[in-house]
Amino acid sequence: MSYCPLRRQTLKCTVRTPPPSNGAISAGNVPRRDANIDVMSTSHPRISARVSAITESATLAVDAKAKALKEAGRPVIGFGAGEPDFPTPDYIVQAAQRACAEPRFHKYTPAAGLPGLRAAIAAKTARDSGYQVSPDQVLVTNGGKHAVYQAFATLLDPGDEVLLPAPYWTTYPEVIQLAGGTPVPVVTDERSGYLASVADLEAARTERTKVLVFVSPSNPTGAVYPPGLVAEIGRWAAGHGLWVVTDEIYEHLVYGDARFTSMPVAAPEVAERCVVLNGVAKTYAMTGWRVGWMAGPADVIKAAANLQSHATSNVCNVAQAAALAAVEGDLSAAARMREAFDRRRLTMTRMLNDIPGVICPEPQGAFYCYPSVKGVLGREIAGRRPGSTAELAGLILDEAEVAVVPGEAFGTPGYFRLSCALGDADLEEGITRLGKLLGQGQLH
Repeated sequence: MSYCPLRRQTLKCTVRTPPPSNGAISAGNVPRRDANIDVMSTSHPRISARVSAITESATLAVDAKAKALKEAGRPVIGFGAGEPDFPTPDYIVQAAQRACAEPRFHKYTPAAGLPGLRAAIAAKTARDSGYQVSPDQVLVTNGGKHAVYQAFATLLDPGDEVLLPAPYWTTYPEVIQLAGGTPVPVVTDERSGYLASVADLEAARTERTKVLVFVSPSNPTGAVYPPGLVAEIGRWAAGHGLWVVTDEIYEHLVYGDARFTSMPVAAPEVAERCVVLNGVAKTYAMTGWRVGWMAGPADVIKAAANLQSHATSNVCNVAQAAALAAVEGDLSAAARMREAFDRRRLTMTRMLNDIPGVICPEPQGAFYCYPSVKGVLGREIAGRRPGSTAELAGLILDEAEVAVVPGEAFGTPGYFRLSCALGDADLEEGITRLGKLLGQGQLH
C-alpha cells in the first residue's frame, strides 16, 4: 500500500522484491522463465479497443487517393479537399519568417497560447461575431480538430449523449466516442435545406443528453441557419440545461442573403454553457499551419488548457505568430476567396442539377455542395450496378477519374460531398465527366 499525495488516497500496488544486487547468481535467485509469459503477452490485443474503433477520415482518405493517382500520371480531378485552393496571404507568411529568427520563439511558451494571440483572438471574435470573451477564455490549439477533441474530452463523461445533426463532419462522431460520449444523430435532408428544427432536436433528447453540436455554416452541406432559428435552438438548449459546442470555422464564407449568426450572441442565455470553436484554416487559407482555438466559460477553458499542457504543450510558436498576423489583419484576402467560392458553388449547383437523378440544393455557406444521388443508385453504369454511394464513388473514380466523398462518411448514405475549392476549369471538367458517366445509367 502506498499514499499518493496528489490524489489524497491510498493506492494498492504489488511489490516484487528484486533478486540480490551483488551480481551473484545462486540456486535461489536464478531467473526462471515463466511458462505462461508467452501466453499472457499475446492475450491482449495490440491496439486498444478505444483506438481500434476509430475509422480513418474519409475526406482525407479520398483526397490522398486522388493525389496519389495524379502523381502516378492519371488525370484525376479531386472534389474531396476541405481546404481553400489559395496560398496563405503574403503578410502572414512574412510574419512567420520573422518569427523564425526570434530566439524567444525557439523556446517553450505558455501551453494555452501566446498571450498576445489570445488577446487578439478575443478582439477578433468580438469584431466578427459580437461574442465578448476575455483572453483567459481563449485556448489556442493545434488546429481546429484539436479544439474539437479537447472540447468533448473536457465536457463528456462515459454515457453522456451528444445530439449531432446529420449530415455531419466526419470527425465529430469519432471524437465524441473517443471522449466516452454517445453520438445521437439527428438526421436532416434536402427537403429542409439540411436544417434541424427544435422539434427534431427535442425528439432526440433524453435524460442522458448533455451536449448539442451546432455548425453553421455547415460542412458538408453548406447550410446556414437563419438568425431566428439559431436563437430558438439556443434558448431551447439553455432551457434544458444543455451544453452547446458550436463550430464557427466557416463564419466568413456565406453567400447571397445568408448571414452568419453566433449562437451565444443570438441566445445569450446559453453563453455560460457554450464552447465556440474556430481557427485560421478556412478564412485565411492556413489549413497546414494548424492553429485553432476554443472560446468559452473560463472554467472549461482552464480545464482544457490543463489537458493540453500534458498532451501537446504550446502550439508551434511560428504558426502562432502567423495566426496573430492573420487575426489582426483585414479580411480582404478572405473576401477574394469568398468571391471565387460564390461563383463556383453556383456553377457546380447548376451543373449537378442538370444530371438526371441528382438533386442539389444551393449551398448558402462554406465551400461544398451536397447533392442527393439516390436517383442514380441501382442503375447500370459502365457494366456495374452500384447499390450504395460508397460503391458509386468507387465506380466514378475508376471510370471518370473524378474523386468525390460518399455520404456514408457524413452519416447520410445516398449523397455525395463535392468541394468547390478547386479551379474553375477543373470544376467544370470534373462535373462534365460526372454527368457523362451518370447519364449512361440504365434502370433495367
